[in-house]
Amino acid sequence: MSDSRQAGDLGRIEQVHARRVWDSRGRPTVEAEVTVATGRAPGRVVGRAIVPAGASKGRREALELRDGGGPFGGLDVQRAVGHVNGEIARALAGMPAGDQAAIDARLIELDGTPNKQRLGANATLAASMAAAQAAAAAAGRPLYEHLAHGIGGPGEVPRLPPLLPLPQIQIFGGGAHAGRRVDIQDFMVMCPGAASFAQALEWTAEVYRHAGVLMRERGAAAGVADEGGWWPAFDSNEQALTALVQAIERAGFTPGEQVAIALDIAASDFGEHGRYRLGLDGRELTSDGLIELLLRWCERYPIASIEDPLAEDDLEAFARFTQAVGARVQVVGDDLLVSDAALVRAAAGRGAANTVLLKPNQRGTLTETWQCWQAARAAGYAGIVSARSGETEDTTIVDLAIGWGVGQLKVGSFARSERMAKWNAALRIEQRLGAASRFAGASVLGRNPPAQ
Repeated sequence: MSDSRQAGDLGRIEQVHARRVWDSRGRPTVEAEVTVATGRAPGRVVGRAIVPAGASKGRREALELRDGGGPFGGLDVQRAVGHVNGEIARALAGMPAGDQAAIDARLIELDGTPNKQRLGANATLAASMAAAQAAAAAAGRPLYEHLAHGIGGPGEVPRLPPLLPLPQIQIFGGGAHAGRRVDIQDFMVMCPGAASFAQALEWTAEVYRHAGVLMRERGAAAGVADEGGWWPAFDSNEQALTALVQAIERAGFTPGEQVAIALDIAASDFGEHGRYRLGLDGRELTSDGLIELLLRWCERYPIASIEDPLAEDDLEAFARFTQAVGARVQVVGDDLLVSDAALVRAAAGRGAANTVLLKPNQRGTLTETWQCWQAARAAGYAGIVSARSGETEDTTIVDLAIGWGVGQLKVGSFARSERMAKWNAALRIEQRLGAASRFAGASVLGRNPPAQ
């Protein structure tokens, strides 16, 4: 939105339309289109957005609406599509296109439940993101630039200079993304030594390639998991860490300096009530036992970030782990926080986590995701904008990460077009910005993005 233009000046929503499309796992999902009448040439603009779906989900996430029954294993989304084409379309018609906060407030009120169970978070988020895309088009600027004002437009927050994020990119898949072949869900790399987003991608491409060669040398088929990382063929969870370090070294980089490791433990998937079952390792651990194991890994391997080290119902242990690693490791809350501002404030009060994972479909509107990020910043947390395992070609989250200055982006691996669409979108933005481009780089690992 231009600094001189008020929210209503971008035009008003004329039409909202949804359809069923398909995600990266071949499952149905919701796409929405919002048409805005601008009152000036070209007269009308259209914004479009598609909603992803997760495999590993926090219990307190907003709920996507599925049809149930026989077709597509009960996963069809015709009810959610119907809600967009019916109630949501009627409720948003005539609203100012540039007032994202009001649009999302209308969606939240219309659903009327704490977790979007009536209309479905897949229905509300599709409309929310498409409205933002349409408003950006009406303003004649990229979405990341439109979102640099936050949600409410000029006057709410100072303008945020675009910040290219440090990528977290999966090399080996695991957990729910790879048939639980290993317990740990994501073995990823970050490139804190890179000087630009483009260079971070170049370095990751080499690590990914060498990891594939390494797997073939081990006699493992070089298949890929849900998010495009190499299918794991290891005898223990720690063996995957050893292989990842080898891949970094074979690619010609110094582990821990140029390229570091990030893990998503996704502990809620294999533990609850303070007990954790590591199937691949054939053992069960208490909360303290898992903490001890992860601390040992942090000593042995160049780990810079760990997501969900404990289960979402194990807050005190989560806090103990956060205190134990201090500033050495980024401790990320996903299932623990589910992009919820209130949960971030509660966790911060207990000293649990120091970084929030932001997934818009965990809440169901962009405004609620933005509010979570503001709560995280107030608590001194860093942030990572994240995709889901069931992804699409939609690249809205790239604009969120850059426009909101979050500093980190996680969309899966360095393979599969639904992932590469997002990495390539960020690359184009960096090139478009040229000399004005800023790269978060290693600064975010100190838990604070560069000064805005």
